[in-house]
Amino acid sequence: MAIHIGRREFVFTLGGAAVAWPLAVHAQQPQEAGRIYHLGVLSLAPREVPQFAALFDELRRLGFIEGRNLLINADGFGLHQDQLADKAAELAKAAVDAIYISGGGVSIRAAQQATATIPIIGLADDMVAEGWVRSLAHPGGQTTGISILAPELDGKRQELLMELLPHARRMAVLADTRITTPQQLQKLESAVRAHGVELSIHRVERPEEIVPAIDAAHASGSAAVNVLAASLFSNNRQIIIKRTAELLLPAIYQWPEMAEQGGLIAYGPRLNELYRQSARLVAKVLQGAKAGDLPVEQPTTFELVINLETAKAINLVVPMTLLSRADKVI
Repeated sequence: MAIHIGRREFVFTLGGAAVAWPLAVHAQQPQEAGRIYHLGVLSLAPREVPQFAALFDELRRLGFIEGRNLLINADGFGLHQDQLADKAAELAKAAVDAIYISGGGVSIRAAQQATATIPIIGLADDMVAEGWVRSLAHPGGQTTGISILAPELDGKRQELLMELLPHARRMAVLADTRITTPQQLQKLESAVRAHGVELSIHRVERPEEIVPAIDAAHASGSAAVNVLAASLFSNNRQIIIKRTAELLLPAIYQWPEMAEQGGLIAYGPRLNELYRQSARLVAKVLQGAKAGDLPVEQPTTFELVINLETAKAINLVVPMTLLSRADKVI
């Protein structure tokens, strides 16, 4: 069902090894052929996650090869949110050629507050609504990237969840309220209420709040959980998958990869493809394009993945109407 719709040294990785790169030396790097490009990264996820392999593979295909002409900061991965501002400030002082954001709006905010000149390429739920760019076609400033269509897809996933459990009269959502606005939640509640379903909202802002929120959803009598789009949830996916399985609680997720990794059902763009797509924007910026002149892009293909092994484990029968529309059934 593919649908197109002061002075300090800065540590980078070069060929897998950490390299101290003094700022004074960086300033002497040539800008012509033979130049080494410096890409700063701000990520809440560790470097080992598959999407970074996709990102760097795509950059390699486009001629930006780590260890040859591409230098990447080693300490920008697996950050906690309270580290973002300091790391962004370090990238700004190092005068990197561009900053790649993985971690949504909180990371973009840290980068924009740290520099008004270094190009920023990021992924966010809604680049315009969150205020990171002026418009999709004309982002302006120094930021561009990919807008994931999260609010619309959260609603679509809720529809799929109600189709999965047509007799359920109470459902829950997990929402990172730093990302999901009250207006989005109200719109989702109204849409669900129109179908005779009551929606309970469970707000989460830190990883340690995830399991208690799932437990609260289960205790409230919710028949299923819509895990709304947020890097907090995707970075802690195994916690959610494990706890919902223990409670025999059906849940729907943002990324197809999450269903492949043990989640029950997922609908959205494939995460690895989004990172490849964003790598192409990074390449354009490194080649001299102004980030603010590059239109913000959006996903073009969305996949529905259903994990029947997980369904069996939680004693759930998936309707054939839903199975017949799945792009992948596990």
